[in-house]
Parts: sequence; structure tokens; C-alpha cells
Amino acid sequence: MASLPPLPSPSFEELVTEGDAVPTEGWDFSWFEGRATEARPSWGYARGMAERLGRASVALDIQTGGGEVLASAPRFPAVTVATEGWPPNVARATALLRPRGALVVASPEDAPLPFGDAVFDLVTSRHPVRAHWSEIARVLTPGGTYFAQHIGPSSVFELIEHFTGPLPEETRSGRHPDRERAEAEAAGLAVVDLRAERLRMEFYDIAAVVHFLKKVVWMVPGFTVDAYMPQLRSLHEQIESEGPFVAHSTRHLFELRRRDGR
Repeated sequence: MASLPPLPSPSFEELVTEGDAVPTEGWDFSWFEGRATEARPSWGYARGMAERLGRASVALDIQTGGGEVLASAPRFPAVTVATEGWPPNVARATALLRPRGALVVASPEDAPLPFGDAVFDLVTSRHPVRAHWSEIARVLTPGGTYFAQHIGPSSVFELIEHFTGPLPEETRSGRHPDRERAEAEAAGLAVVDLRAERLRMEFYDIAAVVHFLKKVVWMVPGFTVDAYMPQLRSLHEQIESEGPFVAHSTRHLFELRRRDGR
């Protein structure tokens, strides 16, 4: 029996429409399977977070997204709270975490944390938009721990600058771990551990690029398909002719402790 001819590859327009239609709520990245890859840091943030949650009494997860990373921990402290600022994510995180006994508080990412002083013995965060060091130090108990994975400098800039053009050095060097370390220490936090890694990413089609830029909104602020159609088309043609588009993410791991007598 004759074999069937292969199905035609999706067109540029079809791929862009597909990527544009994928829901962006939460931090579930399973849709990217087979369409994009990103190497993971060697330290295993979720595992380290779970270990510390297992030892904590009162914990706070800042900018929890849809709560997926926090929910991966097998055990929560007796009191577990999470904050999130984007309403769709607040609803998603509440549905996921409330059955586990965690409280989700709607709180804008740039607002002061809506808690008293010295409440939490553990504060965690994965990829906060910005770390508000004075607030983190304020809500930690003396000797309490901040454990987080941050986005580092020039992360995925190969992709970002395809859409924005070259960015100034000040922008490229933002989020540098040395700068964040100095800010944390000035707020009364002592560094227990700080590690940084640069990690390979690959995008296999333009649908993955569209969804990534819509989901991670700070990469190209104001990104829409219509506004960046020429850049999308040129990148699609590059992927079609040369293979996956390669970029590099940067990550750093912080473990900090609030000094007594802050």
C-alpha cells in the first residue's frame, strides 16, 4: 500500500495565530514541549524550596504566578501565604493552593507587602519582576531566610534585541547579581549562598516565540503580533532556513538571612 504524503508544514500565518491564541495565565510551560527548550540551572530551585518549606513554620511566596512552583512542594508549613498581582493568576493560584491550606493575597508587585514586621521565617520567590529588599527584610523574622531564583542580566537578549534593536548597556547589565547582593546587604540581609549560570534556550518555531513573548510580558514590553509583524516574519524565515533560534537565559540563586538587630 502506498504511503500517505506528508502533511504540509503550517504557514507563518497559521503558526503566529496558534501562538497568539494560547492562554498565558500561570507559570505552566508544558505547551512549549517539542517547540522550545531551556536548560535548567544545576541547583534545582524547586527541590531546594521544598526542603526549606519542610523546615519552616510560617512561609511567604512572593509573586507566585499561578502557584504552580509553590504547589510542587510536598509539604507546606502550618501557615503558608502567597502574593500575586495579576488577577487571572490570583484566581489560578487560589484554586491550586487553597485546597492545600495556603492563603493567596492579591497584592501589586510594586506595592509594600501587606503584612506586619517580622512575620515569616521563610520567604521564597521564583523569578520576581523586582526584589523589594527592604520589604523582604522587614517581613522576615531575625534569622529568617530568603530563598529565591532570580532572572539575571542580559537574559534572552538575543531574542529581545531581534525585536527592539540594540539596547543600552545599563539595560543589559540590569538585574546583575553583584548589584542585587549589594542592595540586599544594605537592607539588612546577609548572603548565605549566591550562584549564577547562563543557560541555552532554543525556539523551534515562531508560534513558540509569540507565546513566550506574550507570557513573559517584560521581555518586550507592549508586545503584540500586529506591532511586531515584520520582526516575526524575518525570524520565522531564519528558523525555516537555519534551524532553531538560539538564545541564552541567565539565572542566579539567592539564599539570604536577615541579620539580628537589623
